[in-house]
Amino acid sequence: MPSLPLLPRLLPRLLGAGALAGAGLTTYAAWEARAYTLRRVELPVLPAGQRPLRVLHLSDIHMTPGQTRKQEWLRGLAELEPDLVVDTGDNLAHRDSVPVVRDALGRLLDVPGVFVHGSNDYYEPSLRNPLRYLMSDDGKRHTDVAQLPWPLLTRTLSDAGWRDLTNRKDTVTVGETTFAFAGVDDPHLGYDRLDLVAGPADPTADVRLGVAHAPYLRVLDQYAADGYDAILAGHTHGGQVCLPGGRALTTNCDLEPARARGLHRHPADSRPGDPGSAWLHVCAGLGTSPYARIRVACRPEATLLTLVARP
Repeated sequence: MPSLPLLPRLLPRLLGAGALAGAGLTTYAAWEARAYTLRRVELPVLPAGQRPLRVLHLSDIHMTPGQTRKQEWLRGLAELEPDLVVDTGDNLAHRDSVPVVRDALGRLLDVPGVFVHGSNDYYEPSLRNPLRYLMSDDGKRHTDVAQLPWPLLTRTLSDAGWRDLTNRKDTVTVGETTFAFAGVDDPHLGYDRLDLVAGPADPTADVRLGVAHAPYLRVLDQYAADGYDAILAGHTHGGQVCLPGGRALTTNCDLEPARARGLHRHPADSRPGDPGSAWLHVCAGLGTSPYARIRVACRPEATLLTLVARP
């Protein structure tokens, strides 16, 4: 340990090294927030004998008009030629973003699709302490800001043929496969009306999917109990600022960090075939708040789910 007379001389160097390390981490985090990544996951939910289907899961785009790199990357996803698109909300981050999102989705809007909204489709983002991304949800909801043009977003997606699953059920046929959907409005804002979608999933459908923006346990529990094969959600950003290896510190809801992104079971200790259980896929999403465009050990993503036959 240095003697006391040396400390005054070492302190500026230590502070400088700390500042340099902090600047380096910030630069990296800003780069990673733009390192868009496609994940590929197999989801065994099809009846035996049906051909595999490709479902593109989009979430948390958080688009602003100036994010041209994100727009180009998103537009390129049409080359995957998915059979179905599921959009789990938070498409907007600016009042002028609806036509930008429409143009970035491009040919994906010609594909069968379903959608729900998230809190950031309803309300403008605001400047907040970035340390909030390392903390648990405190229950505060920032609804005292201007609203975003979510009715225009709804109309734009619906006019393109995508089904609005806001607190409703619907059926979509893709080729030979019939999908039964249930969707809720954003649980993070408490807008979900589980009573409107309660009841057993359609037993005549080939695949039963529950959709929500935020994966709150009350929603996951009901979908699993009602017999949905899988649940698709977003909202968590995969933790956004994670430990090395992608281990999330928080989810911004009551889902535990271990399931902040990727494919899991719900309940977590269940196995395929267990009554009252389902697959859960949480997409870490493509965006961030425009005031904190950082990600650490959690690249922005979209996921191509390949649906295959159940074992």
